[in-house]
Parts: sequence; structure tokens; C-alpha cells
Amino acid sequence: MTLRPLALPVLLLAAPAAAQPVNCADPQVQVELTWCAEQAWLRADARLNAAYPRARAVMRGIDAALPPDRRGAERSLRDAQRTWIAFRDGACDAEGWVFTGGSAQGMAIYACLERLTVQRAADLESLAAMR
Repeated sequence: MTLRPLALPVLLLAAPAAAQPVNCADPQVQVELTWCAEQAWLRADARLNAAYPRARAVMRGIDAALPPDRRGAERSLRDAQRTWIAFRDGACDAEGWVFTGGSAQGMAIYACLERLTVQRAADLESLAAMR
């Protein structure tokens, strides 16, 4: 994924601006737009990381109520989550290619990561609420 190579240039560009707080309600330059997009993704990722254990606990409870030879709910969720992460990262990397070489590439990737992560967190929250 292209996030790692983007992180250093973004940090280097942001260093002079670090003395002033970034107002994500009104970002003024591309480095601020990218930083704000990253912060939105990090918030979405925190939401996802809170929802996943709750959904996993529900699946574990389902497994506990079943005979050992019929268990698999928790494993299915784990496998689905791993597959979803690979999908999300690949899909967002692909979206970033639209902006190859441009200063908006990192922002586009972070915006995609945030959008898909919010959707997945909501799905996991719904799953956790089913029981």
C-alpha cells in the first residue's frame, strides 16, 4: 500500500506547520487537508477497533452454544475481517492511483480508508447488536 511511502514526505512537509495547530474545519493547504483526512481515518479506525471485539464476543457466544463440530462463527468473522482489511487497503490504494504524482494522492487514500472503515465499523456494530 502507498501509505508508508507517503508518510515521510507528508511529515516533512508538515514540520514547519507543526508550530500552529491545524483547523480541520477549515484546512488551508494540501498538507493540512491530508493531515485532516488522516485524522478522520484514525478516528474511524478507533471505532472499528472498538466494534470488532464486541462482534467477536457475540460470535464466540454463538460458538459456545453449539456442539463443537458445528462451531465456526468466531472463525468466520476473523477470516472475514482479515479479508476485508486486504480489500480495503487494496481498494484505497487503487483510488490513490487516480492522483498519482499529485499532492492530493495521500488525502484521497486516507479519505477512502476513512469511508470504508466507517462502513465496516457500522456493520460490526450492527452484528454485535444482534444478540
